[in-house]
Amino acid sequence: MKKNITNLNKYKQNKNMTNTIPAYKFRAVSALAFLALFLLIVRLIFLQFVQGASLKEAAYKQQTVNQLINPNRGNILDSTGKILATSAHVDTVSINPTKIKDTTEELTKQKKEKVAKAFSEIFELDYEETLAKVNSTSSIQTIAKRVETDKIDALKAWMKDNKISVGINIDEDTKRYYPYNNLASYVIGFCNDENQGIYGIERSYNSYLTGTPGKIVTSTDVNRDEISDKNQKYIDAENGYNIKLTIDANIQTVVEKYLSTAVTNNNATRGNAIIMDPDTGDILAMASYPDYDLNTPFTPSTKYWQEKWDLMTSVEKTEMYRNSNISSTYEPGSTFKVLNAAIALEENITDTDIADSFSCPGYEMVNGQKINCWTTGAHGHETLRQVLENSCNPGMMQLSNKVGVHTLYKYYRAFGLFDKTEINLPEEVAGIFHNEDNVNAIDLATMGFGQGITVTPLQLVTAISSIANDGVLMKPRIVKEIINSDTGAVDTIDTTEVRRVISTETANKMKSMMESVVTNGTGSSGAVKGYSVGGKTGTSESLSKSTNKGYVASFVAISPVENTEVVVLVALYDPQVKNYHGGTIAGPVVSNILAETLPYLGIAQDKDATSNSNSESLKSVPNVVNKTIAEAEKILSNNGFNFIYNGSGNVNETLVKEQVPSANTKLSSDSLIMLYSAENTVRTSTTVPNLQGMSAAQAENSLKSKNLNISIEGSGSVVSQEPAENSSVEEGTVVKVKLE
Repeated sequence: MKKNITNLNKYKQNKNMTNTIPAYKFRAVSALAFLALFLLIVRLIFLQFVQGASLKEAAYKQQTVNQLINPNRGNILDSTGKILATSAHVDTVSINPTKIKDTTEELTKQKKEKVAKAFSEIFELDYEETLAKVNSTSSIQTIAKRVETDKIDALKAWMKDNKISVGINIDEDTKRYYPYNNLASYVIGFCNDENQGIYGIERSYNSYLTGTPGKIVTSTDVNRDEISDKNQKYIDAENGYNIKLTIDANIQTVVEKYLSTAVTNNNATRGNAIIMDPDTGDILAMASYPDYDLNTPFTPSTKYWQEKWDLMTSVEKTEMYRNSNISSTYEPGSTFKVLNAAIALEENITDTDIADSFSCPGYEMVNGQKINCWTTGAHGHETLRQVLENSCNPGMMQLSNKVGVHTLYKYYRAFGLFDKTEINLPEEVAGIFHNEDNVNAIDLATMGFGQGITVTPLQLVTAISSIANDGVLMKPRIVKEIINSDTGAVDTIDTTEVRRVISTETANKMKSMMESVVTNGTGSSGAVKGYSVGGKTGTSESLSKSTNKGYVASFVAISPVENTEVVVLVALYDPQVKNYHGGTIAGPVVSNILAETLPYLGIAQDKDATSNSNSESLKSVPNVVNKTIAEAEKILSNNGFNFIYNGSGNVNETLVKEQVPSANTKLSSDSLIMLYSAENTVRTSTTVPNLQGMSAAQAENSLKSKNLNISIEGSGSVVSQEPAENSSVEEGTVVKVKLE
């Protein structure tokens, strides 16, 4: 019994010992539990109040998809509404490499190779480069941009046949098209692969043309599949604005046609041409040649660029896209005499017809240096009108000396020659002149006939347009309207009057003298039958020691002389022909351009205007046989004839043995006489062009470009010619044409 009681007491003792937890352990456990709860609460507070907004945004982004809606890039239009640049819907193909997979690693490898092969064949891509993209670990890879519909259809058919629907994306995009290819390429410019303008109007008005993308916001599940959501958001894209230019595509076509022909026929390096409306400053045409195709801008489309392309550096290749009418300067030569003459008139230093105002012995001595006139003969005593008619360099050197450098610079500044015109085309530059305080006597003399200084073609045509506009300088305008393509609202770009430079009286005197240059002087090749034309020739040769030493043959014209509607400038650079003068090779280009442009603009013919082709203006060619070359040139020049002598020897001793055409032949006063001596009997042959259907002025200019003369019977258009087209004849030959 005692043993049982003892066992019971042991049991109770053991039982009490098992259920007892020391106090320090209990406190430790409680503290840990409380700490864990506290940290959990702190974490919840942190997530809720500190990271709540960002986590909510992250969750939203994870659960939603923003699909961009690309806007349509705005169109570029000519002044009549013709589309010069537009965009069409195409597609961009991309892939999600990680989603192109199969059940095993080997099958996935085969599938990726199959996809890469299909891409390379359909889109004409390098297989190895394409396979590298397909095997990439990145989330997305672009395969082909701006793909045409036929190739997208081929891809879709391949995907259907091969039962591949995941990992290949086809997204809507746009591609830029230029319906007229090379037309106005330097003005319009083009876009890069990102559809952003990088040259021309495409660049300077890129912010207007681009538009604003829209988007569609949708919800997705964990697999990124779209969830039907009545709260789906749709934000419309804002399409780009349309840009309407002042350029007229028809006039631009005419200008480019004659400019490219002139550059080619005269083997010139390049050519520029601009037509401006002097009343508004509107650019009706702006052309440079050689040009390029806007649809394939990185592939040279003209022979000039093709021959040089592979040898050019990447920097040199950008020259193909620069608009040299605004981004390159040149020595304007005698066309600059118009501005200097206007300055002298405005300052009352001389007048148009004061006898013996100037004297030309054939040269001018300046600080002991002899500077010759452009012709070997002397012009003698001249009025200012005669100085311009003869394009006399000594007369203009005397004039610039009378005016003085500071007065000249005051007006050069007023004409805008020291500043950019701000036409809002990329890469425009300003003219380069001597520092006013450092101009010496030689500089002042050569500035008188437009050498030793440089301007851009746009600067010069803008300055001369101020004379045509009764003395008021207008800012050139290339864009006339910005049109909202969604609403049709039109924002008109106003014309801008810069300042008055000369008086209306001075402007009228200048226009009268410019007309005399065409009717009686060196600018006769710029005449257009039925219209009054004023003009000025220019032939400049670089006086600097730069590598570009070629001549620049140019011609500037206004028409009609009263109430002038257009001002035209043509410049041909480094022509490789014997007679490289502006009146010979640039004047006919201007005449051809005006002969088509003036009627197109609806400008009525002037009943009082005459062409040098009319029978009333014909003169008998004087007999210069047995005269010295110097005497012959003086006689012919005084009678208004042009001449070519290619012999050597002393012109004051060498005698003329033959002239072509012969003496007493009836020709217009601007016709060409070939002179030959006993030592120079070599004749140059040329091919008679096809004149069928041309006007008298067009036929005359076409023949002049070949150093041929013309005899006209009748009026209207050419119906026959003798010699026939493609006949080989001697330079100076008279081609008889019949018009009906």
